[in-house]
Amino acid sequence: MNLISGSIFPDAGKIFIDDRDITFMSEHKRAKLIGRIFQDPLKGTAPNLTIEENLSLAMLRNSKRNLLFGTNYKNLDFFTEKLSELNLGLENRVNTKIGSLSGGQRQAVTLLMATLVRPKILLLDEHTAALDPKSREKILDITKKITEDPEITTLMITHNMEMAVDFGNRTIVLKNGKMIFDLKGNDRKTLNLCDLSEVLNKIVEEGSTV
Repeated sequence: MNLISGSIFPDAGKIFIDDRDITFMSEHKRAKLIGRIFQDPLKGTAPNLTIEENLSLAMLRNSKRNLLFGTNYKNLDFFTEKLSELNLGLENRVNTKIGSLSGGQRQAVTLLMATLVRPKILLLDEHTAALDPKSREKILDITKKITEDPEITTLMITHNMEMAVDFGNRTIVLKNGKMIFDLKGNDRKTLNLCDLSEVLNKIVEEGSTV
């Protein structure tokens, strides 16, 4: 994900998004194409700004940089509508500083921020790992809704096998930096937790970690 987002450059190979070579494009330029959610809910937002101000800044991702105010109060109704779809009551708290929200609430707003301007690809870097079970379930529900309507190409890293089976339409297992399991299409539709467990157990028996 660091390679895709531009945090580091590759030693070999190429990175393409929609047939566009972004291999050595700077991180801030490719940010217009990519949304990313981190494991830590504290990342990806400005804690001392309000929910509205954070969303306003997210709306400017594809805009030219200038010295105008980052917030645009004409978007308030749009933000309120989007926040209400999260079913967290945040539509009534647009003037609340985002640093005062719970981890689950903050991660939900971060998801919204990453997709207000539809990205070419959304990167989910273990985005539920730091949440309690109830918050995790809620964030996964929001993730599914946001990425399916409209459809957004999404790459999710997880060490939770159940999540790996229940979400997405392609499952990949990596070993020592190489892809050793790749299931998609009709075969992926029939994948269950037992099948995936069998693959991982076989890898462990061979003496390597995933």
